[in-house]
Amino acid sequence: MNFINYQDGRPIYEQIMERYKLLILKGVMSPDEQMPSVRKLAMELSTNPNTVQRAYTELERQGFLYSVRGRGSFVSGGAGLHARKREEIKEKLAGLLREAEEVGLDPAELLEESGWTGSRQQQR
Repeated sequence: MNFINYQDGRPIYEQIMERYKLLILKGVMSPDEQMPSVRKLAMELSTNPNTVQRAYTELERQGFLYSVRGRGSFVSGGAGLHARKREEIKEKLAGLLREAEEVGLDPAELLEESGWTGSRQQQR
């Protein structure tokens, strides 16, 4: 399990968070599944346990994990995670489209040029 990219400018804890968010949202990790212990994951990733703990704490704050005292961290369940991610993506997209309009670009034209039509990307 190697998902730390040292060429990436983001902090390691953010990379750990993003990887686990993706695994949870894709359903690779199921609700109530136990996360690796902080020490175990830190050893596997050759990083400081405080870095892993920071990622777990932030994932819990964002609703992706919950902790049980003395037992560890577990994956949260529910459609709420997908709904929040959907809203986050919609906000980012709206911001990008507004930015395009502000600089005189046609958002529809940009979407067409990028190969996106509807909800599927065209095969190139």
